[in-house]
Amino acid sequence: MIAAVKSAVKKVLGIRTSPRDAFLNDAYIRHDKRRQEHLASLGLDLAGSTVLEVGAGIGSHTGFFLDRGCKVNSTEPRRENLEALRLRYPDIEVKQLDLDNPDNSLEGHFDIVYCYGVLYHLKDPARALEFMSSRCDGMLLLETCVSFGDEEAINSCEEPADILSQSIYGQGCRPTRPWIYNKLKSEFEFVYMPITQPNHEQFPLDWSTPQPAEELTRSVFIASRKPLRNESLVAGIPMLQRRH
Repeated sequence: MIAAVKSAVKKVLGIRTSPRDAFLNDAYIRHDKRRQEHLASLGLDLAGSTVLEVGAGIGSHTGFFLDRGCKVNSTEPRRENLEALRLRYPDIEVKQLDLDNPDNSLEGHFDIVYCYGVLYHLKDPARALEFMSSRCDGMLLLETCVSFGDEEAINSCEEPADILSQSIYGQGCRPTRPWIYNKLKSEFEFVYMPITQPNHEQFPLDWSTPQPAEELTRSVFIASRKPLRNESLVAGIPMLQRRH
């Protein structure tokens, strides 16, 4: 069964790009592991939650929540990825959802909205955050590529639309941390950032020294309807972080 699913996933992904170029290469898998290790280290109350997973791709992060007894609704805009996702997880609800053009066909509210590695592939991140807020009763878990800077800026950019892990419209963004933080503050009562970063080179520790523009840099944000008493989080934008 596992071999058949892997074969089907590769076949589906191969329609427009190779698995190694999209979700199944070693670098991508390593990156996923480091992000999930870091999320687990934050000690958030996730077990048994209802989860809306957006931009799920082929489900590389879905099992993280299933392993914690969560009820997961996974969404993804690309048809090819949806087919692979349904093959991998036939027992969960999977729907098509374009965060750049969200509609009201997705019903319900969720304890957790999970948006890892998605926001920077969008041409309209503000609209996406507003939509995710409208479906979130508890926490929004957000990880994304960002730009260095103290100003509030979205920083639109081009992305290759023919790669299954990139923007479906060929336009993404690299917002600054202040833009994301303040946009979240306009949608949620409480916003935090971890004092730690995943053990991966794309997650800077010292934000006072910008990295070269061509290198991807990433941050994690936690938005919540209720205050979180958690020593791993800080209400604000830290300039110095450490590995977890």
